[in-house]
Formats: sequence, C-alpha cells, structure tokens
Amino acid sequence: MDDEHPELLTIGRLAHRTGLPIRTLRFWSNEGAVPPVDRSAGGYRLYDAESVARVELVRTLRELGLGLDEACRVLSGRITVAEVADAHVAALDAQIRSLKVRRAVLATVAKRGSTVEETTLTNRLAQLSAVERKQIIDEFKEEVFSGLDDPRLRDRVRTYSIELPDDPTPEQIDAWIELAELVRDPGFRARLRTWMELNTPLPGQSRPPGASIWWTRQVVQAVAKVRKDGMTPDEPAAGEVLSELFGDADRAAVLRGLEAGIEAGAERYRRLVARVRGQDSSPDATEELEWLVRALRALDRT
Repeated sequence: MDDEHPELLTIGRLAHRTGLPIRTLRFWSNEGAVPPVDRSAGGYRLYDAESVARVELVRTLRELGLGLDEACRVLSGRITVAEVADAHVAALDAQIRSLKVRRAVLATVAKRGSTVEETTLTNRLAQLSAVERKQIIDEFKEEVFSGLDDPRLRDRVRTYSIELPDDPTPEQIDAWIELAELVRDPGFRARLRTWMELNTPLPGQSRPPGASIWWTRQVVQAVAKVRKDGMTPDEPAAGEVLSELFGDADRAAVLRGLEAGIEAGAERYRRLVARVRGQDSSPDATEELEWLVRALRALDRT
C-alpha cells in the first residue's frame, strides 16, 4: 500500500488479493485490460477496489476462451459478452466437428493399416471443409448431369447432396474418401455421363427401354431368385425371365444401358453414396445385372 494513497493497491498487493502472478497483471495492465488508476510518487502502478473486480472479470472472460483483445472490447463496451459468447460457440462447434472428423480419420487409418502416403491422403480428403466437399460434388454434378433434358432428373440433381455428418463414423469417412477419389476421376465421370445419356429421354420422347431397371429392387430380386434356383443366363428359360421383366422393349437398347452402367461402376457409386449418408444400402446388385447382360447377349445370338 502506498503512503500517499492508502486506499490504493500496488500491483503486488493486487496480485495477493486476486491470486494472480504479478507478471500476468503487468501484462494485462500493459494491454489496457486492467489499467492502473494512478501512479505513486515513485512511478509505481496503483489500483483500487474496482480494479480487483475488473481483474476477476478479465479472468472469467479468459477462462471462457476469449482473447485479451476481446476482453478489452467487452470491458470498453464496444461489444457485449453475449455477442462474444455467440461467436465463440460457433468457433467451438467448428473445432468439435473437426476433432470428430479427426477421430474418425484415425480410426479409419487404424482399421486400414494405412501407409504414410495413404494416411496423408486420408487426412487431407477427410479434413476438407464442408464448402470444399460441396464444391467437389457440384463439379461432379455439372459434368455428369448438366444439359440432360429431363425435368424429373433436373429436380433430383438440384437437391442432390452428399455430405458427411458432423460426427462421422469411421465407415462414413472411409466411404467419403473412396467416393471423393471416384467422383474426381475424369474417366469415371465420362463413363457415368455416357450411361446417363443412354438412360435419359430426348425432348418429346419417352424414357429409353430399360432405363428404369437400374437399382430397381424388383428386377434385382427376380434375377437373384432365378440365380439361386440355378438358372444360367444362356438357357431357354432365361428368355422367359427377360420377357417378364422387359416385355416388348428394345432388348438391344436395354443391353446398351446395362453395359454402360456396369462399365461406369454405377452400383459401386450408389453404395458409396449410401454409406456416406449413413443409410442402409441394399446389397450389391452387380452380379444380378451382369447375369441380365449375359442373358440378353445369349438371346441376341439365338
């Protein structure tokens, strides 16, 4: 306590009163968070009871995660505690999401037994921001679906999104990494575009033959049943199955669409999208679709 100012506190006494180190108080004072109210004859800083309350408030704000500059803005009235807290909640939410993704990445790496190079790629792809992930999908949509004149398709594409949840599982991270690599592959995009063109109606025309069979569970289940019963695609009974499935549709057009979809890897793409979204994906239908292709080829030879 100073003899000239008995009601005031030296920085040492302020440290004793608040339990904070002198160096911390000196730093806060230098930054303007807890300025001295006066100076002694010897030039030493002096503080009062209000300074003690100010120190406590700064300490509370710092414990909440505010920087010293933000604390100063609050104390000066330039910003409210509520406004700062709201900003920090948003920042903490982003950090939590990032930590959850990082945790899932580590679990994926552990499961895969990844090399250093694979781990680097896994982390880089998984840590992409939501905006960057959306850009990858938007570029993919533009290249594969743009210009296809089908109102139903346009409506679906407009709302089409593939996004990781805030708390992804290792399986979702794994699927996203594989999907991100797939949709950025120019070859895959070109093959999928070809398949889409074969299955999209031209203006004023009906849907191409067989366009609706892809991912249609009734078709897949029908083929799965006859396969389970031991029917081969080149026996006469397979022709009857084709008639039941496609009626009098142009079988050559159906075959072209099926072959294009299989070559594009459309079934793999479908299943990856479902896994990223955390949806229960129906079983891989590639073998059933390949059975149909062989049956159609066999029928064409007869």
